Amino acid sequence: MLSRTAENLYWLARYVERAEYLARTIDATLRVTALPAAYIGKTNEWDSALLTAGAAASFYEHYQEANEHNVIEYLSFSPTNPSSIRNCIEAARLNARSVRTALTSEMWDTINGAWIELQEVWSKGTLSRDDLAKFLRFVQETSLRFDGSAYRTMLRNDAYWFSRMGVHLERADNTARILDVKYHVLLPEEEHVGGPLDFYQWSSILRSVSALTAYHWVYRETLKPWLIADLLILNDALPRSLASCYGNLVRNLDQIGVAYGRQGPAQRHARGIRNRLEHSNMNDIFQHGVHEFIQEFIADNFRLGEIITKQYLI
Repeated sequence: MLSRTAENLYWLARYVERAEYLARTIDATLRVTALPAAYIGKTNEWDSALLTAGAAASFYEHYQEANEHNVIEYLSFSPTNPSSIRNCIEAARLNARSVRTALTSEMWDTINGAWIELQEVWSKGTLSRDDLAKFLRFVQETSLRFDGSAYRTMLRNDAYWFSRMGVHLERADNTARILDVKYHVLLPEEEHVGGPLDFYQWSSILRSVSALTAYHWVYRETLKPWLIADLLILNDALPRSLASCYGNLVRNLDQIGVAYGRQGPAQRHARGIRNRLEHSNMNDIFQHGVHEFIQEFIADNFRLGEIITKQYLI
């Protein structure tokens, strides 16, 4: 496979995954801000949404206040935000068009149809809460359709493996960032773990990664920070956990290595992160600091993206 084709497939998957994550983040933030002030305290949930999206610095270059209107506009439709939902869908479609023959017809129809709907229906943004809810549902359904089409219709060859690598690398980064914001930024110092503010913020985080029901199935307890962290970091059974993402990354990289008859630094680096997750437990992670653990993971995940680019995509 040409490195250019691999790059397009890899970034196509990443952009689709990123758009869905932003839609889920906005939806979860809307749920929290709809609660009475007594439950959500003095925190600015829209500021935390920017932090989880990694867009806080660029946002304040264009806006002075992180309120509902400004943040939704910036994360959803702003042409000045390279990672806005609109730009993600347009970039995904551009990458898909470049590798049209490497995609199945179902995958192409999903991305192209989403891009057309974006131009025809959502070109002026959303005018009401109902419109916004429909838009966020449209984005999430686009991602689910694309992911399902890839899983059910693609040959298990290098095109599929590069696409899956993009999904899981992006998903791992998203899960890690939302956990980091919770533990290091979101909860005010005067709040006690387990208080009402803590409960509703954790609920919003689990909703943003579609893990609220999974949590109750696995632990059958009220929301507890150490159990939620265990679920999102170490539980292989949760598709969006860090451990699950790296299990999939290692498998896909190994398949590429077998197909091309050569292993490389990407395989070794991914295996190193996977082994560290396998041999970690929440007691050790809490003892050394959740923030420090997640920051190291985010840096390692970013480093893997750089290694994959150098090894396969350029």
